[in-house]
Amino acid sequence: MKVKSNILEEKIVIIAGGLGRIGKMFTESVIENDGYVIIADILEEKYCELKNDYWREISKLDYCNLNITSKTSIQSLIKDVQDKYGKIDAFVNTTFPQTKSLGRFFENLSYEYFCESLNIHLGGYFLCAQQFALFFKTQGYGNIVNVASIQGVVAPKFDTYEGIEINGIPMTSEIDYTCNKNAIIAMTKYIAKYFRGANIRCNCISPGGILDAQPELFLNRYRNKCINKGMLDGEDLKSALLFLLSDGSKYVNGQNIIVDDGFTL
Repeated sequence: MKVKSNILEEKIVIIAGGLGRIGKMFTESVIENDGYVIIADILEEKYCELKNDYWREISKLDYCNLNITSKTSIQSLIKDVQDKYGKIDAFVNTTFPQTKSLGRFFENLSYEYFCESLNIHLGGYFLCAQQFALFFKTQGYGNIVNVASIQGVVAPKFDTYEGIEINGIPMTSEIDYTCNKNAIIAMTKYIAKYFRGANIRCNCISPGGILDAQPELFLNRYRNKCINKGMLDGEDLKSALLFLLSDGSKYVNGQNIIVDDGFTL
């Protein structure tokens, strides 16, 4: 069900990773509610996708390059958007950088790959939040929304993965993923408290599993851990984002909103 209103009218929202599964849904939701979106992503790698993207015809949409592990890239994004639009109301980070740790079980994950994952994923979220918080402090207000995961809230339910492969790779929930998402939630709370009195909000959304052509056996097992639907899609997260971006959440700060169909119960 699409949520439509004008609750984000005239708000300038930067969505990092706006070309990803969740990022696209978030972009659509902000535009549907009269907000203006700047998609911040690694555009060179996705040029063909952008060239044929129907979003290029939407007036309340812009694109900027962003490397979340580069302070220069983040600062350039902030300056370009502020120069062009005169303000930035919110920064939403949906990025999910993939590293060499993908698909590696605990006992097979090297120290180097573990550190690389934390450096790129958690480090990128930290760097973005740091630079946007400093800008928002100067601007006099601002709103940061991070995207974590239920895997940062509870331990993985490993029995849902047993004996299942995708493209020949056994399914698992990697230890670095849990560490990254758990730390993003903690960092969100830290930032909210650290900027006390600066009119800066920092909150987090922790979604349940997102549909992405997973094997039916896995989907059934996962559904049995939930209450109604099981795996979600980006559409199911829109209302949480709209709430955090709207003035209706003016005094919601440092919170982690879980949208998981009861998986964590």
